[in-house]
Amino acid sequence: MIGPKLGLFSRCSRSRAFRCCLASVAIAIAPGSIAIAQDAVIDFESVEIGKPMPTWSEQGVTFGLASQPKKNKAVGRITFFPHLGTNRKGIVNAMANEAIPIRATFEKPVKKVKLVLWGSTTSAALVEAFNVEGKRIANDGLERVPVRKTPEEHVPFFELAVEGEGIVHIEISGSQPGGFIAVDEIRWTQ
Repeated sequence: MIGPKLGLFSRCSRSRAFRCCLASVAIAIAPGSIAIAQDAVIDFESVEIGKPMPTWSEQGVTFGLASQPKKNKAVGRITFFPHLGTNRKGIVNAMANEAIPIRATFEKPVKKVKLVLWGSTTSAALVEAFNVEGKRIANDGLERVPVRKTPEEHVPFFELAVEGEGIVHIEISGSQPGGFIAVDEIRWTQ
């Protein structure tokens, strides 16, 4: 009678020892003790609509135009634009007569950037990622942005993403003069 119980006990002891070992590891790696890559997000929901400005910053990301206007001497500006039919807001190029890419510059290099966007019906969409030397390291795009299927629908959102080591800035482009590409949300991983 002792033999079978001892055999069962030994199996249980090994099992308990394994669980204790796992518990010790879990305690040693308590929440907050290791860095886990988490996405940071900017959704522009707290900004004021229709107030043109040269740059805007939040969470270590600075938004502005990739270059100054060439058709006139005006200072290049960005602004925030409402998505009609929803309460969402997006950032756009405020220079209606010149299609200049929007640039998002990261305080520290990142590995992955995902964007939620919407645009005018005549627009293409392109996101390009650049490293510290200014070399393009990744891109994603659409020849034409998605459009409403019926007049009752909201202008559709779509996603583009770029990934690579050492992304220091991205540029968002694709609209023609008079059109727009609006960035609704930007999400990145360090």
